[in-house]
Amino acid sequence: MFWAISSAVTLPDHLASNWDQDATAIEDDYASQDAQIAALQLAEAAGLLADRFDAVGADQWERRGFRSDGSIFTVESLGRYLMHDPVHHLRDVDAEVPTY
Repeated sequence: MFWAISSAVTLPDHLASNWDQDATAIEDDYASQDAQIAALQLAEAAGLLADRFDAVGADQWERRGFRSDGSIFTVESLGRYLMHDPVHHLRDVDAEVPTY
């Protein structure tokens, strides 16, 4: 997400590349990662993300970028999404995992 924020701030009408979260989870084997280490890494990444947003100037919040499907996002809307996403995923973690 750092790249998307930086790109939206510095490159007018930037086209953001796709990121497949499910593929990353499989490739990085999230299921077998040590939860304590992952929590520390998430906390560190959250701090870096907060620093990046803290550096956004008042005139940069409405700068926009585009997703590959053509939908528009702004630095501000990306920030709102990033605040929503962890809440959404905590619900996923609490949900019962189906067995196959």
